Amino acid sequence: MGLLVNLVHLHSTLSFFNSHAFSGIAYKPHSVEYPKVNVTFKCKAYGGELEALPHLQTLKKFPKEELVEKVVLVRFDSALLLQEQESSAVFTIKYLQQSGAKVVLVSDWSAKTNPKVFAAQSVADLLSSVIDYKVVPVKCISHNMASKREGFEKSDIVLLENLADFKGEVANCSKFAQVLSSGVDIFVNDYFSRSHKILASTCGVARFCYACLAGFHFEESLYHLRRLAETSTKPYAAIIGGSNLFNKAAALHTLASTCDGLVFVGMMAFQIMHALQVSVPLNLVEQGTLKEALDIIQFAHNRNVQILYPKDFWCKNDHHPKQLEIFPGHAIPDGWVPVDIGPVSLDEINSILAKCKKVTWIGPVKFHMISRTKGASKVAQMLNQLSRGDMNITVVGNMACEAMVKESDSIFHFNMIENASVVWEFLKGRKLPGIMALDMAYPFDIDWKAAYSDPAQPLVVDIGSGNGMFVFGMAKTRKDLNFLGLEINKKLVKRCLDSTHWCGIRNGYFIATNATSTFRSIVSSYPGKLVLVSIQCPNPDFNEPEHRWRMLQRSLVEAVADLLTSDGKVFLQSDIEAVSVRMKEQFLTHSKGKLTIVHEQRYATDNEGWLKENPFGVRSDWEQHVLDRGDPMYRLMLCKSASSE
Repeated sequence: MGLLVNLVHLHSTLSFFNSHAFSGIAYKPHSVEYPKVNVTFKCKAYGGELEALPHLQTLKKFPKEELVEKVVLVRFDSALLLQEQESSAVFTIKYLQQSGAKVVLVSDWSAKTNPKVFAAQSVADLLSSVIDYKVVPVKCISHNMASKREGFEKSDIVLLENLADFKGEVANCSKFAQVLSSGVDIFVNDYFSRSHKILASTCGVARFCYACLAGFHFEESLYHLRRLAETSTKPYAAIIGGSNLFNKAAALHTLASTCDGLVFVGMMAFQIMHALQVSVPLNLVEQGTLKEALDIIQFAHNRNVQILYPKDFWCKNDHHPKQLEIFPGHAIPDGWVPVDIGPVSLDEINSILAKCKKVTWIGPVKFHMISRTKGASKVAQMLNQLSRGDMNITVVGNMACEAMVKESDSIFHFNMIENASVVWEFLKGRKLPGIMALDMAYPFDIDWKAAYSDPAQPLVVDIGSGNGMFVFGMAKTRKDLNFLGLEINKKLVKRCLDSTHWCGIRNGYFIATNATSTFRSIVSSYPGKLVLVSIQCPNPDFNEPEHRWRMLQRSLVEAVADLLTSDGKVFLQSDIEAVSVRMKEQFLTHSKGKLTIVHEQRYATDNEGWLKENPFGVRSDWEQHVLDRGDPMYRLMLCKSASSE
């Protein structure tokens, strides 16, 4: 009985909100943090903190000269490229080809979705007509790198076999991903619509390529997702279509925590109405959703967030399928089923949207298996009219986007994301695997003036700085230099940054990042000269041989060699001789002749050429540990010759 009383009270309260649209609600600022550096969206929402948008390294910002003669694997979205029209996805491939890269295309496709598509040859022919470059199909997944080489003899763009034919794709099989990326230098992901899936072609291959980039379409879609996540623009309303409230409850809580109003226009509206004890046909109620619906209503009520559901519907009778009549939402007669929202509801939606500065439309206006409705067209027309102002509008889902394209003057006024599943998963607070696979902690912006008291001083970079002992020790003894620690462990970096603050160190700084992909971007933005790079005791994983040398890859060596000033030094050391040998080989092989081993009297060496002592007199934490137990260190110093400049 108590539950019934509470529901009646809640129903009457929310009905008051609904009857007064948005005019009776005071807009209160929500507790939102939107950091400038990491560009992640954080919101203290029901169920926890939402944080899912790292900043990625993009093809647009990747050095164009680094693409020349490189083998680039592009995971493209066949649903976009096979539409035979220009798009940012097409531009990704053209840009790579025109930059001198050897392009390997990979995707999945089905003849059901495109009758012209069946075999790889027909897909290659269609792609050739779309991008205006010859595309050659190869059986590379089955035959490894040999087929790629044969394909590149005929064209600079090759197409691999249909991923739909391989179980290793959906299983994210490591061996399959390794074969897929065999001979590949750079991975470009342009398949945003499956970012919520863990696939070998989007996640697995990222482990085997030395640079992983977001393509132009991927970057554009991620921008739209960021626009959706931005919450400072008020008033903000979400138009929510579709069904399956139970699985989307967490996402609805997130919307309720960031919006000023939730407007339900799909099958989920009946679950909200049922929870509010509005009479609806029981066959429209999803089983097991009552608790979730009540939680959403209570949460929205506590935050003064208005909930709006349709007040009338166009309905049809199964015995007279061509006959349509309008009924109030709470009085749909037996034998009649809703097929569209009614005119009263559309007028109410229009009055609400007219007061907003930001609107997100996610999910279809869809009832009773009707694929398209006039209600969707009416909503699209409203948004098109409102877009002529300064409203921030995001449209999510295939059906919503189709309606928007059909009814709008120009789609460039909108942020459009065709796959709703990606957005629903993001709103649930889940990290999207396809995005995280590209996340190498790529820096968005570094304020060097805030990092150092004098950012013009020469720079020393310690890659894999760990607990920061080397950086701290050097910073205290060499005030004329600035020291930067690059470390992938965010907790260690936070600890080191706290220590620099407490100790008042103004020539030492730390960044949480994967230096393999970000070193060039970070250091090239530094205003002073790079005089020294140290890599000390990288941790090889002998249980996973394919990862053993993952940190020290060609891209990092090339970046170090390019950015070092004339006579700049590289200091390498490890307590494992094989690791030091490998580092020496990598630097001598990939530095393009710019780096040579230092042979000077001040650097005493043993019979095998390793330095006997640490030339700086400052030890890292691991070096100290190794020496304390009486084991040797294998050290080497390289120098950049002046003639290489």
